[in-house]
This record gives sequence, C-alpha cells and structure tokens, in this order.
Amino acid sequence: MDIAFLSPKRFLHTVGFAVLVSALVVAVTATLGRAMLNLSGAVSTDQQPDLSLFLLLQKKGEDIRQSTLLRTSETKRDYLVQTQRGPKIVELEKGSQRWYVKFEEALQEDRATTEGSR
Repeated sequence: MDIAFLSPKRFLHTVGFAVLVSALVVAVTATLGRAMLNLSGAVSTDQQPDLSLFLLLQKKGEDIRQSTLLRTSETKRDYLVQTQRGPKIVELEKGSQRWYVKFEEALQEDRATTEGSR
C-alpha cells in the first residue's frame, strides 16, 4: 500500500466513511437489543401468561421441556412443568402490570414408574 501517495482528501473520505458505518452498526444493534427487551416485557405482561412462564423460567436457567396447565383463574395459573432437572409445580400470579412466579417447587418422580420403564 502506498501511503505516501494518499491524499489528505482521500484519507478523510475513507476515515469518515468508516466512522459512519461503525455508528450505523452500533445504532442498528442497539435498536434490535432494545426491541427484544420490549418484546420480552410485552409478552410477560397481560395476555400471554403461558409465554411468561417460559420467559420467567428461562431467566432462572431452566430448560423447559413441557408444561401443563393445571388450574386457572383471573389472577393465578398453576402449571406442571417438566424441566431437565425433573418435574416442578409453578404458580404464576398476575401483578399490577405483569405475571410473575409466586411459587415454585420441585417434585420427586415416582421411582416405581421410572424404574419400570427402564
């Protein structure tokens, strides 16, 4: 590369273009990140308690394999959730704006049924 033959005008044009592209990449990334946070908050608020269950337990590091709705009311929902660590009972309760996990308890699997299936 012949830096000696690079004119100041060409240098400023190249550097300006690089700064502009870098700023554009940062702005797009920040916008997408913020949109994902808003989507996560919107899903866990009003209408979708079933999706809230997955989002709230994923934040705790749980790998949910299956969920079964056991009981429902206006402000509470009880689930039987199968995770990688075994079954759990999870109770979601609706707060003023969003659903949250009120109660969570790990269950022991019945050894007779699990040993009989081996």
